[in-house]
Amino acid sequence: MPNTLIRGATILTMDQQGDLPVGDLLVQDDRIAAIAPHITASDAELVNATGCIVIPGLVNAHMHTWQTALRGVAANWTLLEYFQKMHAGLATAFEPQDLFIATRVGALNQLHCGTTTLADWCHNNPTPAHNDAAIEGLLSTGIRAAFFHGTPKPDPRPGQVPFWEVPHPRQEIERLLKAHQGHALLSIQAAVLGPHYSTLDVALHDFRMARELGLIASLHQGGGAARTPDGWQRLEAEGLLGPHVNIVHGHALGDDQLERFCGLGMSFSAAAESEMSQGHGHPLTGRLRRFGRAPSLGVDLESVLSGDMLTQARIALGIQRSLDNVAYRERHGTIPPTSTITTREALSWVTVEGARMLQQLDRIGTLAPGKQADLVLIRASDLNMQPVHDPVSSVVFQASLANIDSVMVAGKWRKRGGRLLVADLAGDLARLRASGEKITAAMGLRREA
Repeated sequence: MPNTLIRGATILTMDQQGDLPVGDLLVQDDRIAAIAPHITASDAELVNATGCIVIPGLVNAHMHTWQTALRGVAANWTLLEYFQKMHAGLATAFEPQDLFIATRVGALNQLHCGTTTLADWCHNNPTPAHNDAAIEGLLSTGIRAAFFHGTPKPDPRPGQVPFWEVPHPRQEIERLLKAHQGHALLSIQAAVLGPHYSTLDVALHDFRMARELGLIASLHQGGGAARTPDGWQRLEAEGLLGPHVNIVHGHALGDDQLERFCGLGMSFSAAAESEMSQGHGHPLTGRLRRFGRAPSLGVDLESVLSGDMLTQARIALGIQRSLDNVAYRERHGTIPPTSTITTREALSWVTVEGARMLQQLDRIGTLAPGKQADLVLIRASDLNMQPVHDPVSSVVFQASLANIDSVMVAGKWRKRGGRLLVADLAGDLARLRASGEKITAAMGLRREA
């Protein structure tokens, strides 16, 4: 792997070193070797990054990538419609090859948008072949990924045990752990039901399994009445909560409960745009900030919205500022004197906090010598970006997919000059379309004009 010297960029490290208005970044093999105002490296490939802003690779902390072939299908559904039409309907028509192409194209699009690490929450995987196909889709792209092994959620048939009474299949997770042990770009984690969506016995089993296997236990919290109303108290009493537990959404948590969970080091992932669209409620962002914590962010559903993580940062920031502004006006009768949240904090949600949630902040999430060379070059010289007075604010509020020039994962370029480095993207898209048409046709879903 040739060394790479990125020269003359504005570098937003999101690390203790601070930002460089103009600086160089040296990559050796898969790691960042140095960041300084000027670096000499005669043996490195020179990349002229004048007019670019370099940021850490974005981290998408929660996405159901298996839904990529259904883009737009759920755009007008509430959460209740989504449960019925997606999990009990469309999901049941997926074959392993559908998971492969959806996961591959979804991961490629993440790279295209500047995401270098994807937490793929796969919960439409009824057989080992489905799991293998989804993981193959991730590995085929070169993205850094955490495969969160979940379980399907169909309506139970007569005589069938409902999904909320079925313990997580430990044997299958152990198979995946063994098969992919030590992979540089892939980790295996657990997407469990949690007490909101399962019986107490299942929740206890799943949390013990995750702790014993050393896995992150990620779960959805919210969306209708809990199946085990006192589940969190029982799990806490059993000592099963801690930094390895990740709560997605979390709207049903009371403030006392949320404060305790923050104190236990649990992590929280918001999907602000999806939550606002489908009826979850307001994201947890402001409530977490009151307890000294911050969310990671995820796209959640490309069947509803776009896969762009900068959009997620912008929307999460805008929603919370709006809530804070309204609260201030109600108390004081006037406009607040200043904003409650900075754009740098919002950028940290899609970099630092995503890495922290995945327990990989020692490797990714910021730009620093010794860390993995996961980074993004944004063309700040473009029409929609100029002039740049505050690079962080320009990235959060001005930048879009059109400005993502280059993306590197573990020292390898996955996008250069605005183009994904993929051999047959047209073929991938054709296979994705065919998959989506097959699945929607099987469920009798007609395409709207």
